Amino acid sequence: MTRTLLALALGVVLGAAGVVLAGRFEPKPAGPTVTKLAEEHIAETIDGEPAKVVVVEVAHGPGAVGSPHRHPGPVFGYVLEGEYELNLGDQPTRSLKAGDTFYEPTGILHGASRNPSDKNPTRLLAVMLMSRDVTELSKPATDEKPSAQP
Repeated sequence: MTRTLLALALGVVLGAAGVVLAGRFEPKPAGPTVTKLAEEHIAETIDGEPAKVVVVEVAHGPGAVGSPHRHPGPVFGYVLEGEYELNLGDQPTRSLKAGDTFYEPTGILHGASRNPSDKNPTRLLAVMLMSRDVTELSKPATDEKPSAQP
């Protein structure tokens, strides 16, 4: 009987400790969410191919970090809200804030995309040009070293 009570008490203590410790380790912030706002065929061509423009809103929650990737065409961005850290190719990481704009050349490694705030969200508007037959807005990058070449 004493062993049973001791085992039960130990189980309760370990369970309570697990609950307390679990509350201390918050989950890692999720990556950004991308919402397509518009997609339109345009008269211009890209490398002789019919083109389209895609407009997206990218939302980074507090502390959210995007994975390295590349876009199939040039990107023109505008920070709508919050702060944003951006690294392109071998350029130094830039810190942007609401009202700032940026440009990403076709195929450049987008190495860092991060909301440095642990409290406030970040929202971006991105206008992307690409060939009409492209279906993916970005491709994951596995480069060891940033490069301006696709």
